[in-house]
Amino acid sequence: MRLKGKKIKKQHPLHWLFEPLMEEPSYLEKPMFGCLACYLHGRLMLVLASGEEPWNGVLIPTDHQFHDSICKDFNDVVQHPVLKKWLYLPEASEDFESIASDIVEAVRINDLRFGVEPKERISKRNKKS
Repeated sequence: MRLKGKKIKKQHPLHWLFEPLMEEPSYLEKPMFGCLACYLHGRLMLVLASGEEPWNGVLIPTDHQFHDSICKDFNDVVQHPVLKKWLYLPEASEDFESIASDIVEAVRINDLRFGVEPKERISKRNKKS
């Protein structure tokens, strides 16, 4: 059913991963390049992607210094083949739900290996002056 003039928003198929984070006061979600991004504690923490590989699963924004540690602690997490600065858990992983839930819990308790500070955007108005 569609109400006149109103679009019904389809929920991201992996949105259930963000549910444990939604009670956090700093929780914010935003669309990002066809994906869905989660911010917590002021940092970009996770990005849900549901397209063709390698854009189908959970992207994990993090600094390079934490890649080895996170990959060791969370099976099937790899460096993203395109966004090499981030890690990636493909949805096709055998234990995707379990591993993704463990990652979400680490984010929820503010594991400092996860997340990146968003860069300040310079508005076009300020850039011209």
